Order: sequence, then C-alpha cells, then structure tokens
Amino acid sequence: MSATGESTGDGSVISTTGESPGSTTDGPRVSVIIPTYNRDEILPRAVDSALAQTVADIEVLVVDDGSSDGTQAVVEAIEDSRVRYLAHDTNRGVSAARNTGITAASGEYVAFLDSDDEWLPRKLDRQLSVLDSRDERWVGAYCDIASTGLSMAGRVAAAVSETLFRSSAPREGGRELAEALLSMQVFMGPGSTLLVDRDVVTSTGGFDEGLSIYEDWDLVLRVLSVGNLAYVGEPLAVTHFTGDAPAEAYVENDRRYLERNAGLVDDLERRGIPVRQVHRMGLVGHFLSEGRFADAAAFLDASMILRPKNAARLAFWSVLGLRVLAGGTR
Repeated sequence: MSATGESTGDGSVISTTGESPGSTTDGPRVSVIIPTYNRDEILPRAVDSALAQTVADIEVLVVDDGSSDGTQAVVEAIEDSRVRYLAHDTNRGVSAARNTGITAASGEYVAFLDSDDEWLPRKLDRQLSVLDSRDERWVGAYCDIASTGLSMAGRVAAAVSETLFRSSAPREGGRELAEALLSMQVFMGPGSTLLVDRDVVTSTGGFDEGLSIYEDWDLVLRVLSVGNLAYVGEPLAVTHFTGDAPAEAYVENDRRYLERNAGLVDDLERRGIPVRQVHRMGLVGHFLSEGRFADAAAFLDASMILRPKNAARLAFWSVLGLRVLAGGTR
C-alpha cells in the first residue's frame, strides 16, 4: 500500500490512497475505524480481522495517534486497497483518533475496532442483517464480547462478576437502553462492537476528546437520543485484556461523564434510580480491586453498605484487592 501525507490543519496528517476523505460518492457500506498507538506488533491482528469480514464492501481506516514505533510501515505493507492510513503528528488520545476516522470515513456506517482487539468473520454481516430487517429508527447495532488474556484469577473474577451484576434490563432500544447503560445495568464495549450510521455519529459531534474512559458510552448515549440501537446476542468481537486504567482516572472521567449527561441522570434520580450511587459503587470497586481500602472507603456511605447486593459486591472486590496485596494479579 502506498501513501502520501496531507496536513489537515488540526494537528493531524492524513496519509491516504483512493477516494478523498469524507467522500460519499460510491462509498463502501462500512468504514471500519481502528485507532492505534505504539502497537505495531499486534495491530495486524485487528486489521486482518476487519479485512476477513464476510462483508467485503468496506474500507479500513487505521488512525495512528502519534506512534513512535513502526506502525506506519506495518500498515503500508498491507496489500489491500481497502486500507487507508491516517496519522496524528502528536498523541491526542483515542477519542481524537476515532474522530479523525469519522471525518475521513465515506461509508454508510462506521464501525469501531480497538487495535488490540479483533472480530469474528461474520461480525459486520450479522449486525447489518439485523439492521436491514428493522425500520429507520434503528441507527446502529452492537454485539457481545468474548475476552482473552485474563489470568486464571481474572477468569474466575469475570465469571463471578457476571453472576453478581447480571441484570434483566433491556439490551436494545432507545431511551430505555440509555437509562440501563447510564445506571450500569447494561455493559457494552462500543469501542470494538458498535456499528452505527455515519450521519448519526456526525450529527452527535463524535467522541468527547476530554474523556479517556466512558468516551464510548458517552457517544452511545448521544446516539440513543436520536435513534435506537439493536443488540446481536453473539460474541462476535474478541477483546485481549492488556490492563486497566488506575482508579484515579475513573474518578475524573466518571465525574465528567455524569456531568455531560446530567439531564438524564437527574431524571433517573427523580424516579428513584440512584445513578450517582451506582457510579460511586463502581469507583469503590476499582479502588478495592487495587487493594486500596482506605481510598475506597471515601466513596462509601451506610446506605450503600446495607444493600444486600452491594454487600456481595464489596466482598468480591475485597477478595480481589487482598490478592493484589498478597502479590497476585488481578
């Protein structure tokens, strides 16, 4: 693959072949957006899984977020005209990288894939088939995830977590799905599962570049304010666990996420759904899982401790924290 560079004037450089960025003339059905930063060794796995989709009418936009490794050479060595390379001059974060991809995309839909993850071959086909059977209110779809790379303790923790946090909340729809997502009754990994109408994403303003966590959930909430998302109950995306952000990062990002969606939060609180308390419990979990019991206590109050389901969660997270303190892995 050959490439030429063009400055965009916003701190990024786009290297591309074929159609000009954002062209809608005879565009593909799907633009796959893969943000990446210093992952030249594992990036090919993600790109290959996109190119191996049974839906061939795609373009794959690899957005290099200021890497200092061999990412550009890796992408340019791929002999497939559907692949385009875009690059930032400096590292600006995953939200900015995805936004660069959205701006350059020419597909009817955009689909996001993190560079350390991969898709099963029928991922896009299954999602498009579901959307093609729905009316225009349905603007996108997501799917289930399979996880790899977890330690034995991590796999046990995931199984226990699934039991403790399982919910009967709706998995698809509009406002009802937004409420379930914001109150943490539904979990999704939009960064590698979401397929959504490109015009809808553009109309919502794309990803909040001030968020490094919850940025994908925040986008989903705005998408759900204008349309519905369908759910494909199959693990068609595979995540490879490479670690988690520190608890402090969750604190700041959680605050911004709730502030950005304050209207919906306040409405749910008025109806008796304790969104802010649910999010505080999530922060408690992050601190406990790191073995930081004193920091976790700062987010707890008596009403949270006395709820039976919360007691089970606190016990579970505390076991994870004790394992970390004993020298184990999460």
